[in-house]
Amino acid sequence: MDKFRNVKKALLTILMLIIGILFMSPFLWMISASMKPEADVFLYPIQWIPKHWNLIENYKTVWSTKFSLYYWNSIKVSVLTTALSVLLSSMAAYAFSKIKFRGRHVLFVLVLAIYMIPSQAILVPQFLLFRWMGLFDSHFGLILLGSFSVLGTFMLRQFYMGIHEEFIESARMDGAGHVRIFFSICTPLVRPAIATYAILRFIWTWNDYQNPLIFLRTKDLFTLPLGIRSFADLNGEFYSLIMAASVSAIVPLLIIFIIGQKQVIEGISTGGVKG
Repeated sequence: MDKFRNVKKALLTILMLIIGILFMSPFLWMISASMKPEADVFLYPIQWIPKHWNLIENYKTVWSTKFSLYYWNSIKVSVLTTALSVLLSSMAAYAFSKIKFRGRHVLFVLVLAIYMIPSQAILVPQFLLFRWMGLFDSHFGLILLGSFSVLGTFMLRQFYMGIHEEFIESARMDGAGHVRIFFSICTPLVRPAIATYAILRFIWTWNDYQNPLIFLRTKDLFTLPLGIRSFADLNGEFYSLIMAASVSAIVPLLIIFIIGQKQVIEGISTGGVKG
């Protein structure tokens, strides 16, 4: 029986390894192509390890354009959007879970109902509103647009609800108000969940193509998705350069995930055993 179980486990491991390699192969090809001369990109069979290296020249060409400006724009928008979204979603989640007021549940249902509306359906009203407010074609407007998240509020509310009322009652007896309870007691207890949402929010904002496309017109304000599209329009026949730009674009996402993966796993584990 143990022998059969070991064989089954070995076969399952081999199967998962094959699937993992298949999923990773486009990413590995992108990295490999970014290091090759253009003439070697589409050679068959694929040269996973380049015979002729063009690494420095490709990346130098990419970063000598406005790519660095697009990169900085994406970092600024993504970081500020993530920080503001985490703050607002956490405060809303705390209010819906720990502050008792009339109509709380009805209001929360209305908030969830907003999530069911496709984002494309409200693009025109958002466009008209932002243009009327003078926020169109600005990073500030783009940051505000991504700072309100129904999903983040719902996700964090579930974790705030898992905090025992005894902690809050003890703080109230010591004279703490909601601001002190929120920042000093509740938020540290749900830190893994906040880190998980922050990583997801950063990734969503970094990869967002639709909102910058609609709400930005000035090229110097473009974020990386629009920047890569503009770069591809100018260098569409040079796939080695496009792959170099794409590899550069995903580096921050890899760094963020590597740094925060422990918090993500802890947040998922906490959510799985809560209650």
